[in-house]
Amino acid sequence: MAMATSSSFLSIPLLKTPSFLSPIKHCVSPLSSEFRALALYGGRNGVSTSSAVATEAQVSTQDDKLKDAKMEVTDKPEKVVLPTNESSESLLRIRHTCAHVMAMAVQKLFPDAKVTIGPWIENGFYYDFDMEPLTDKELKRIKKEMDRIIGRNLPLIREEVSRDEAHRRITALNEPYKLEILDSIKEDPITIYHIGDEWWDLCAGPHVEKTGKINRKAVELESIAGAYWRGDEKKPMLQRIYGTAWESEEQLKAYLHFKAEAKRRDHRRLGQVLDLFSLQNDAGGGLVFWHPKGAIVRHVIEDLWKKIHIERGYDLLYTPHVAKANLWQISGHLDYYRENMYDQMNVEDELYQLRPMNCPYHILVYKRKRHSYHEFPIRVAELGTVYRYELSGSLHGLFRVRGFTQDDAHIFCLEDQIKDEIRGVLDLTEELLLQFGFSNYEVNLSTRPEKAVGDDDIWVKATSALRDALDDKGWSYQIDEGGGAFYGPKIDLKIEDALGRKWQCSTIQVDFNLPQRFDITYVDSNSEKKRPIMVHRAVLGSLERFFGVLIEHYAGDFPLWLSPVQAHVLPVTDTQLDYCKEVTNKLKANGIRGELCQGERLPKLIRNSEMQKIPLMAVVGAKEVETGTVTVRSRFGGDLGTMPIDDFVSTIKSAIESKASI
Repeated sequence: MAMATSSSFLSIPLLKTPSFLSPIKHCVSPLSSEFRALALYGGRNGVSTSSAVATEAQVSTQDDKLKDAKMEVTDKPEKVVLPTNESSESLLRIRHTCAHVMAMAVQKLFPDAKVTIGPWIENGFYYDFDMEPLTDKELKRIKKEMDRIIGRNLPLIREEVSRDEAHRRITALNEPYKLEILDSIKEDPITIYHIGDEWWDLCAGPHVEKTGKINRKAVELESIAGAYWRGDEKKPMLQRIYGTAWESEEQLKAYLHFKAEAKRRDHRRLGQVLDLFSLQNDAGGGLVFWHPKGAIVRHVIEDLWKKIHIERGYDLLYTPHVAKANLWQISGHLDYYRENMYDQMNVEDELYQLRPMNCPYHILVYKRKRHSYHEFPIRVAELGTVYRYELSGSLHGLFRVRGFTQDDAHIFCLEDQIKDEIRGVLDLTEELLLQFGFSNYEVNLSTRPEKAVGDDDIWVKATSALRDALDDKGWSYQIDEGGGAFYGPKIDLKIEDALGRKWQCSTIQVDFNLPQRFDITYVDSNSEKKRPIMVHRAVLGSLERFFGVLIEHYAGDFPLWLSPVQAHVLPVTDTQLDYCKEVTNKLKANGIRGELCQGERLPKLIRNSEMQKIPLMAVVGAKEVETGTVTVRSRFGGDLGTMPIDDFVSTIKSAIESKASI
């Protein structure tokens, strides 16, 4: 039975070139960049480059990593804004029908295959089958059979039958999964969709009128994956076939180009190529190892985060990674979040728990002393590492891990301070995200759900405060009625990356629950005890996930200020090594992340720098040693000529300070 998913899908433009990248400079291979750098140096210093480049060309054709660069020079289709299931009902119908056509094709080719479910999804459709494992070669056979079914222009016919009749027909076909699905359907009568008079499926629709409405050239089968029936690892493993379908061949080409670009930017691949991070099987799944280069980027992000928070009146905290299990009983996590928590550990006959959240720790810091209304608002922030259990099958690079560091903060305030504090968080969020080039946001305000804690009056006040803060900020937003947490309303913000993809990032949540559970109070102007309002907020989300987003946003080409290595110093021969060391030391003394590269001929050194996406190269030959200069090439700005070392240093420092490219 093809079930419609209710997710809100995002509009995906073909490709947006970020302002910090030059589309011309980034559509060349590293070899051509080497040639320009060598030609620049050779032209000024009388060095012949032709033989060296020829040698490197031979090497480069054997290097698999250059395939990534070649992906950037392929012909790109014109920009196409792709429709979504929400914006185009015809597209949704096409995808839904494609799932049925694919299931029909599979059962024609593999009569023993048992069908289960086949919904439309964000960029296409899938169907799960109980059958022997498939190969890519068999996918091609299935697609050919689908094309034949589409070409026959068979009608899609809706039929209503009784539950008993549906049960009889399914039993006759020996489809056990369909019987289970039938039992889960509560409405009567049961609806069936036929493709001609040859195949049918339990389904509520909608579909196209005839298979001929599908453009065969706009459909492609993409991949095969394993999936447990009903998502339960104790149930049978099924074969899931993913496909994509569009209204036109042009849309399919645009989607495939987008998909190839997303693959080129995949943070898991770039994390290995650029030696930024790893996930070590020997240590366990979902645990991130930050390598030196990745750790430098994290250090820069953390320093910026701390600076902005201190400037905006936050006090920084560091709290433990474990606590007594009773703390999580008080907070309610053991009752409502236990499946995401690790097993408890016995320490001297007391049970301890790895923390899945930072909130209770910040509350304990608040409770350490008595508070007066004069002290509010109180803002505390922590880059706190938490641990959450995830099934191994759900782990995904830096995006889904078991241990991660949240940029967590909590604000304790009075009721009449909520709006101003929320507005302050929105301003801080914008200030921080703009540093990384994120300026387009999707904002949602989620209101009280059916089951909630707290009086109606405070819910109304808090929701109005969030709404007023957003209006005051001037941001457009959508209302998600009933989508708030049980403990308070919230604002969620998604950022848009260079490919137009949306990433859940920042969240601001008002909490009426934890202050009550932990019985936190303050003394008001009448010397009476009152309960403060608590606001949870995160701007980046988690450092791991945000780093993954950054890698894909920049395609590994970090801007100068954020790049783990900002400049490579390259000697023409070993006779310039001593001078190169002086240059490198001067860069480091001025806070510039410079590295001396040696041990290879200059063309290879340049090529390696390009492959590592180093923003700046300083080439040093005999003339540079004699004149106290360096010949500079920028990855983003091209050839910058020869300049004194002090000028090189001051230019870099100025660009880092302003977060500009050179």
